[in-house]
Amino acid sequence: MSDNTITVYIIDRDGKKHELEAPTDMNMNIMELCKSYELPVEGTCGGMAMCASCQCYLESDHELDEQSDDELDMLDQAFFVEDNSRLGCQIPITEDIDGITLRLAPAS
Repeated sequence: MSDNTITVYIIDRDGKKHELEAPTDMNMNIMELCKSYELPVEGTCGGMAMCASCQCYLESDHELDEQSDDELDMLDQAFFVEDNSRLGCQIPITEDIDGITLRLAPAS
């Protein structure tokens, strides 16, 4: 693994855990990473926190940045929201999330 790569674990909607290599030097987010691995994340709005089709649940002990008002507003309207719900498009891929585990929310 190169210095600019972290590992992200995504649990898909069938409960299968995927180990993804994520580049930290390409300004990507979790939604884009999932799409690049062809996981079932729609990302309909293109990462603007204007849909909830990339909702996921944080299942590891990682500290993420505070949710923006846009993200909170969107989650208010989403289905299957839990206390650990986040929008994948709002989680940047950085060294801080190396080893993070996220579970994809059910399709609405």
